[in-house]
Amino acid sequence: MCGIVGSLNWQTPDSESLIQRMATTLAHRGPDAEKVKKLGPMVFGHRRLSIIDVSPESDQPMCDTTGRYWIVYNGELYNFKTLKAQLKTLGHTFKTESDTEVVLEAWKHYGIGCLEKLVGMFAFALWDKEEQSLILVRDRMGEKPLYYTIQASRSETWEPASTHWRHASSSQQLYNLVFASELSALSQHPCVAFKVSPKALSQFLSLNYVLTDACILEGIEKLPPAHYLLLKKGQKPQIQCYWHLHRHFKQKISHSNKADASSQLESMLNDIVRDQMISDVPLGAFLSGGIDSSTIVAAMKHAQSNPIKTFSIGFHEKSYNEIEASQIVAKHLSVDHHTQFVDVDMVKMLPSIIQRTDEPLADSSIIPTYFLAEFSRKNVKVCLSGDGGDELFSGYDTYTADKLHRYFHYLPKSFFRATSHLVEKFWPVSHNKVSLDYKLKQFLKGCQMDFQRAHYFWRVIFSDQEKAALLTADNREAILNHDPYTSFAKAFAEVEECHPLDQASYVDMKTWMVDDILVKVDRLSMAHSLEVRAPFLNHHLVEFAAKLPIDWKMKFFQKKHILKLSQATNLPHQILHRSKKGFNAPISSWFSGKLETLARESTLDNIYLKQWFNRSTLEQLWQEHRFHVKDHGLKLFSLLCLGLWFEHYQELFKKRTQFL
Repeated sequence: MCGIVGSLNWQTPDSESLIQRMATTLAHRGPDAEKVKKLGPMVFGHRRLSIIDVSPESDQPMCDTTGRYWIVYNGELYNFKTLKAQLKTLGHTFKTESDTEVVLEAWKHYGIGCLEKLVGMFAFALWDKEEQSLILVRDRMGEKPLYYTIQASRSETWEPASTHWRHASSSQQLYNLVFASELSALSQHPCVAFKVSPKALSQFLSLNYVLTDACILEGIEKLPPAHYLLLKKGQKPQIQCYWHLHRHFKQKISHSNKADASSQLESMLNDIVRDQMISDVPLGAFLSGGIDSSTIVAAMKHAQSNPIKTFSIGFHEKSYNEIEASQIVAKHLSVDHHTQFVDVDMVKMLPSIIQRTDEPLADSSIIPTYFLAEFSRKNVKVCLSGDGGDELFSGYDTYTADKLHRYFHYLPKSFFRATSHLVEKFWPVSHNKVSLDYKLKQFLKGCQMDFQRAHYFWRVIFSDQEKAALLTADNREAILNHDPYTSFAKAFAEVEECHPLDQASYVDMKTWMVDDILVKVDRLSMAHSLEVRAPFLNHHLVEFAAKLPIDWKMKFFQKKHILKLSQATNLPHQILHRSKKGFNAPISSWFSGKLETLARESTLDNIYLKQWFNRSTLEQLWQEHRFHVKDHGLKLFSLLCLGLWFEHYQELFKKRTQFL
C-alpha cells in the first residue's frame, strides 16, 4: 500500500521539488520510502508502505527491464505469484519479488488486456517512454483512490512521437494531467484552486459523503472503479470501463441446490482469504463479532495453524460496544484477540480524524475506524476486514425496508402522512444507536415514494426541503439545482430489469460502498500506515454473489441467508443469528456532553459555514436536539465535519502559497 502522485505537462514539465511536496503530503500512506523520477514531460512521485518484498530494489517509481515502461503503484496484487509464473514461461525475466514488477511485465505482454488478469486492489499510473503515453487504472470495486485534474493548452509546434497518433496542425490542443492518491496531495499543485463544487456540496448534505462523479473542489475528478484513463500527446483523454458488474446481476446461474452453492461459497472464501494472507510483514484481522469479520477470521484460521492476531474496540456506551461479541468469536476460534475501549479526549482528536478523511465524510464510523486502525498498527502492518459482506449478501436493514416497501406502498399516502404525524408527536426520541424511532420515521416517509427513491431516501441526512431551509438565499438555487438522486438513478437504470433487491445491492456497491465505506477504510487505516484488505471484494466472489437467487441471500426477512449457511460449522449459533449492530460512534449523546462545545462552535460560529447556511436554522437544529424534540445527531455531525474540513483545507491552501 502506498501513495502515488504525478504530473504530465507536455510543454513545461513540473519540477521534481513540486512533485516531492505532493508526495510528502502522503507520508502517512508510505512512511518506508520516498522517490521522485522525472521522465521528460512526465514526473512520478511515490511514497512506499513496504508489504511485499520490503527490499529497496522494490521501491518506486519502478521501470521494467528495458527501461521503456515506468510505474507508480498503490495496492496489492493477490495473484501475482501465479501471474509471474505464467509470464516466466512466456520469456519474461524479473529482478524483484514484488507484485508491482508483475504488473509492469503483464502490461508489456498483454497491454490493456492485462487488466482482466489482475486480482487485487490497486490504483496505478504507467508511463510508456517510447509512445509517450500515460495510463491511469483503478481496481474493479474502488478500494484504492485516484484523483486527477486535466488542463487543456495549445501547442505552437507539435511533432507526433508515434505513427499511432494522427497528425495535427500547429494549433494542436494538448492535455496536461496531474494525479494523486488523495485530494490533499493534489491540492499542493498550483493548478488546483480552493473553489467548492455546488454539486459535491449538495451530495454531501444529502448523504454525508461525496459520490464518485463529483469532488468537493471544482475541476477535480475521481477515476471511477473498474476504469482506466489513457492520455497520448495530441489526443483527447480516453476513459474506458474494463469490467461491468451489472452484467453479472443479469446472468443468474442455476445451482443444483442451495447446499452445494453454500459449500462453494465457503470454499471460495477459504481460497480468497488464503491468497490475501500473503505478506512479508506481520498480518492480522479486524474482529467485531459480526458475521462478516467472523467469517474472514474463520477462513484465516482454516488457512494457517499459527495464532491469528485479531483486534476490536468498543465504547463505554452500552449500545455501541461490540467487544463482548468479538470475545465470543475469538474464544471459539482460539485466536490471539486484542481489545481496547475508546477513552480519549474527543474534542482534541476529532479535528485530526476529519483531516484524514480528505474529502468531507460524516459517517460516524470514521471515529471507531480511526482508533481501530491505530490500535491494530501497534501489532501488525496488514489487517483483513469484513467490508463488502453486507452489500454482497443483503445484510443491511435498508434491504429489510426495501422488502417491506413492496407490501406497504400500496397503502394510500394519506395513511403514511397521518402515521408519521403521530410518531413525530408521541414517539419518544432516543439518542441510542440508529434507534427504532429514527428507522420508523425514515420508513414512513420512504413509503410515500417509489421503490428506487425510497431506497435512496433510507440514508438521506438532509431532505431537499431541509436543505432549502438550511441554505442561505444566495446559495440555495446553485445547490438545489444538483439532485444527488440523479447519480443513483443512473445506477438503477443499469439493472432496471433485475429484482428490486438486486437493484438495491448493485446501487449500494456503486454509491454507498465505494464512496463512503471504502473511502472511510482507506483514509482512516492509511492515516496509521495500516494496509486493510477486504476478501469479500474479490471480484470473482462479487460475481458469484451477484448471480445468486435473491431468496438465497435474503430468505423472508433473514439477511445473509446463504452466508450463514456456509459458516454453520465454523461459527457459534449466537453469532450467526445475532442482529446487525453496525460500527458507529455515540455522536447523538456526545452532542449533549463531551462534544457539545466544539460542535456548537464549529457549526454556529464557523466563518466558512456562515457563507452557506442560515444561522437560525442551525440554532433550531441544536435546540431540538438538546431538548430531545428530534434526534439531529446525524445532521449535526454532518455540519461539524464540514466545518472542520473547511478550516483544515483553508489552512492547507494558505500553507501552499509559501511555495508558489
